[in-house]
Amino acid sequence: MEILIKPTNQTILASAGSTLLDAFLENQIPISYSCLSGRCGTCRCKVIEGSVSGPSAAEGRLAQHGQYVLACQSKVDSDSVIEIPEVDEIITHPTKTLKAEIVGYDELAHDVRRLRLKTTKTYDYSPGQFSNLTFWREDGTRSYSMAGVVEDDILEFHIRIVPNGRVTSKLDSEIKVGNAIKLNGPLGASYLRRKNSDPMLCVATGTGLAPILSIIRGALESGMSNDIHLIYGARTEIDLYGIDVLDALANKYDNFRYTITLDHAPKASAYFQGLVTEAIAEYFPDLKNWRIYLAGAPAMVEAASLACTKRGADIEQIYADAFYPSGV
Repeated sequence: MEILIKPTNQTILASAGSTLLDAFLENQIPISYSCLSGRCGTCRCKVIEGSVSGPSAAEGRLAQHGQYVLACQSKVDSDSVIEIPEVDEIITHPTKTLKAEIVGYDELAHDVRRLRLKTTKTYDYSPGQFSNLTFWREDGTRSYSMAGVVEDDILEFHIRIVPNGRVTSKLDSEIKVGNAIKLNGPLGASYLRRKNSDPMLCVATGTGLAPILSIIRGALESGMSNDIHLIYGARTEIDLYGIDVLDALANKYDNFRYTITLDHAPKASAYFQGLVTEAIAEYFPDLKNWRIYLAGAPAMVEAASLACTKRGADIEQIYADAFYPSGV
């Protein structure tokens, strides 16, 4: 079968039974990939024309804007037209499973803990990606985003403690510095796109701040001059954390600024009173040609995505890895 690749307009042949990713790699078509098992979402691409069999790679509003598939899990059933992500933003960090030593565990907020790990081997990832952490064998694996950048000596994760959660409710008593856990990754397609000068809007709620901090630091510390705006939302002031880090970044870099929103704030509060979507509407009337990074609860990601596209943002330039509860 023939595959026309957009936006490069190259035509390649796919042999019977091969996956899209096989066809791409055999023909030197640049494509991001990682886990090769359909878990990370990194090799997502869009079917413009033709029949491609494989699991859907999009949910919610993104799924309404075309048929997205995972190249590593999909096979071409007819001549097709396939759109791949921007060629200059390709990443290939092969997924690894590593042993990691716990070197720190402390409180960031009343229900948020910072877990710091040192791996036995080099662990490459792009800002905004996540890992699977296995604390113990039976039902002890959960997904968490890296909060730092690959240049850091230590991996940092932010974990929200959920009362009666099957894993997180036990961490305060079970986590011991010096113990080892298993780490698998990197995973995720909501990573920093570096090769552009577009302004960036980052929106985070809860521990969604972790991948957003990674993206912001990755951009600023690598010398990107893009204007970067963060909207960071929480329910109340006691749910906030990381303000000292945000202040330090804002003081150091002229192209970064942030707004804090609180769902429930006293009238005298210095913070924006309302949802992150209300702050988007208040401060960003025109988001055409912006890059949007969203991290938090799925309902927020959906609502913020809608708020951004209503203001001109291109759905193809809205990046998010929504995490769905799993009895955490």
